[in-house]
Amino acid sequence: MYKCWYNKSIMGKKSKQLKRNKNILYTGFGDKGTTTLFDCKQSRISKSANLIEALGSIDELNAFLGVVKVSADKEKVTLIINKKNVSLLSLIEEIQQTLFIIQAEIGGSKITVLKKDLNKIEKIISTIADILPPIKSFTISGGSALSAELDYSRTLARRAERRVTAVMEEGSRKMGVITISYLNRLSSVLFAMSRYSNYSLSVKEDHPQYNKKK
Repeated sequence: MYKCWYNKSIMGKKSKQLKRNKNILYTGFGDKGTTTLFDCKQSRISKSANLIEALGSIDELNAFLGVVKVSADKEKVTLIINKKNVSLLSLIEEIQQTLFIIQAEIGGSKITVLKKDLNKIEKIISTIADILPPIKSFTISGGSALSAELDYSRTLARRAERRVTAVMEEGSRKMGVITISYLNRLSSVLFAMSRYSNYSLSVKEDHPQYNKKK
């Protein structure tokens, strides 16, 4: 388990500085390479800790999904789910909201991912699978910008899942069962969206040739 440590003299001095400027965008508390978590009560842990790496990986994924939303808004790709026409933009926004819940859970909050959130992305995966032709080989990332960005998001989701798994294995956090399932499905739904984007935009999928003649 990670131990949090507390430096009263440093924290006290910094707190007085912050009171003078409430609009400041930095605290200076992390100048020694430490940070805080939800359940540390102002104690500090190293920024190199696996727990912080897991939080950072989720944050990186969420931030890049913001980039994806720009392309999704431009392309106006939609998907019919439960007889409703839903934009990829709105689906990505829902994923971002859930990622904040996962970050909070990693940080020590009692909130967790709900079954309905998992069901939602599983429904997206199955809906897209029914539309697209079956996968017969690996696909090469690219085609449209939206597809490529979603595929890159998939790799970020995989890394985030690995980081959270490492934290669980070392006993630093007990994550909810649904949360772990959600992280596992997340890369799948982003891959499905990536393929669907090219399909909707009439962009042909490209596959590795493995030195075979075309």
